[in-house]
Amino acid sequence: MTLAIFDLDNTLLAGDSDHAWGEFLVEEGMVDAEEYKRANDRFYQEYLNGELDVFHYQRFVLAPLTRHNLEELEGWRAAFMAKKVQPMMLDKAVRLLADHRERGHTLMIITATSRFITEPIAEMLGVDHLIATEPELVNGKFTGEVAGTPSFQEGKVERLNDWLTAHGESLEGAWFYSDSHNDLPLLRKVDNPVAVDPDPTLEKTAIENGWAVISLRA
Repeated sequence: MTLAIFDLDNTLLAGDSDHAWGEFLVEEGMVDAEEYKRANDRFYQEYLNGELDVFHYQRFVLAPLTRHNLEELEGWRAAFMAKKVQPMMLDKAVRLLADHRERGHTLMIITATSRFITEPIAEMLGVDHLIATEPELVNGKFTGEVAGTPSFQEGKVERLNDWLTAHGESLEGAWFYSDSHNDLPLLRKVDNPVAVDPDPTLEKTAIENGWAVISLRA
């Protein structure tokens, strides 16, 4: 198979679903507004700076999930999809996915954001294969910890390699689309790296290496 791999936040979406989930919790009064918003914004800036401690961040993100049952959380998530995710959908992203699908490519989203948040987004986009950070679930309850390796920076390469081994596949001819310099480890592994509405560091690297640079927003 030829893989067409996509980062999610600020690539296929016009925004960051992880950060938007935090905003949603604040707006709905589910967390202490001032404290949570301050921490959520700080972590997002650390991500943009390439300085994020992903385990520390994931414990922060997953903590609210530990205080509620799965049925209640799924109800919140449905409201979040309507309120926050739908407005971030991009027509050009949908068309790009359709183009790769028509070419017979196997579509995959690989994201540092948790599966709890991103699984329904992947389903909405019609992407069957999702590699996301896995929140630990024990006896139907979230523990607040990460299960295995978070799919962030080099962790995306590790998780993708595990997937390739399990499926007997390779990265030959693969595409990877991303907006972020945090994804440079994986961008450097594929035959067709594409910078999408890139941050300044990724844009500079893409130009220096002759990679394609596109916009799904313009």
